[in-house]
Amino acid sequence: MSTKEKTETCNTKKFTELFSQLSYSSDDEQREKIEEMNEVMGKMNKEEFMSVFTKDLSNRMKEMTDEKILSMENAILLLKHVGYCQTLKCFYDFAFKDSFLSDRFQEMIIEEKMMKEEKDEKLLVDLCECYLLLNRWPSSEMSSIIVPCLLKVALKREESEESQKEVEMALLALSNFWSDKVPKELWINEFKEIFQYHKEHHNLTRIAYQSAWKFFLSRTHFDHSLEHVIVNEVHFEREAIRELEELAKWMNWKKKEEEMSKKESKEVLIIGRWLCALGIFFRLFRFWKEEFAELIGSVANVCRTARENYKEISNWCIFVFEAAAGSRDATIEDLLESGAIDAIFEEIHKPTMDDRITNKILNFFMSISRKAKEKKRDEMEEVKRKEAKRKVFEMMEEEGIEDDVIGRYCNIIEGARYFEPLSKCLEDYFAYC
Repeated sequence: MSTKEKTETCNTKKFTELFSQLSYSSDDEQREKIEEMNEVMGKMNKEEFMSVFTKDLSNRMKEMTDEKILSMENAILLLKHVGYCQTLKCFYDFAFKDSFLSDRFQEMIIEEKMMKEEKDEKLLVDLCECYLLLNRWPSSEMSSIIVPCLLKVALKREESEESQKEVEMALLALSNFWSDKVPKELWINEFKEIFQYHKEHHNLTRIAYQSAWKFFLSRTHFDHSLEHVIVNEVHFEREAIRELEELAKWMNWKKKEEEMSKKESKEVLIIGRWLCALGIFFRLFRFWKEEFAELIGSVANVCRTARENYKEISNWCIFVFEAAAGSRDATIEDLLESGAIDAIFEEIHKPTMDDRITNKILNFFMSISRKAKEKKRDEMEEVKRKEAKRKVFEMMEEEGIEDDVIGRYCNIIEGARYFEPLSKCLEDYFAYC
């Protein structure tokens, strides 16, 4: 068993042991054990989370709160951190969504919202944050309560550390919201205000600011009219370039992941979240601006510096390149000048590459090949296309890319280990055809 596997086993075992001890602990002891569980969760990966945070565990927590074995306050303390870790690391499961505990939270949120007197605003916020962090597809009824409730917190202007943490948690929860149940009129002006105020006062934490953008970007999936607002009013690309460059500048990329401090680990997660948001951005947006090539260039810089010690970060960069190459109006010149093609060429030579990354790279080559073959009506644009096609062809020859592409293609097709449709025609992966 490898050191990594032993660590994973240790994490899950420790979490399970601590959870079982909650049943015969006092309220104060439970809080101490939950703090320990929260520490363990910070070290877990997706597979470990999926193995311990199951539907059965959620249902058991519901039983424990019903039987007064576990206070709702302590249950929220644990669940909020579960949702925080999952959302920060950009992975999702349905363990809570399909559980009786989820139903109980819905009932409590509605009950608390309906109260006219003695309403516990903090409890309502805690419930809404927990619910949204663990269930990104709330119903219309839940959405109409949760989004306004958390927006009210997100608009706080106090500069205290406690206030910043409250705002961060509210925006992180909203970044997990993936639904068309709330019309833009109920949130768009508030988010413009959040962005503008941060530009002037820098009041948000890095997680809070990135989360605000992720919420905004994901809305374009349901309303393409927001594309104009994002690039021409709130200027997403400028902010993303600045944030990525600042984060990358302060990272010690020569350190291995296990050697990082807690602060550095969090910054790596924030970079990953920006890259995740950029993948959404390029996949959803239907037009292209010149500034986008500069944004891709920032991602290429991160990819190069992260490649040796931060595989997950370099993988996210590949997702961004594949999404950008698939954009209708992105040109080969943009992808060449930004360094995206160079980064992909370097990646495909690596001896170890998982199937999902292989799939993304093959899709990237299909997009490049398609763009190289699309003749332009404008004479000058056609000259540019032919020159870019020639450059890519020469690079592929010089780097010996053809054999790598064919080998990767054969392995993934023969094993049927692909995640998105791939062409069965090998010519579709080469720009020189």
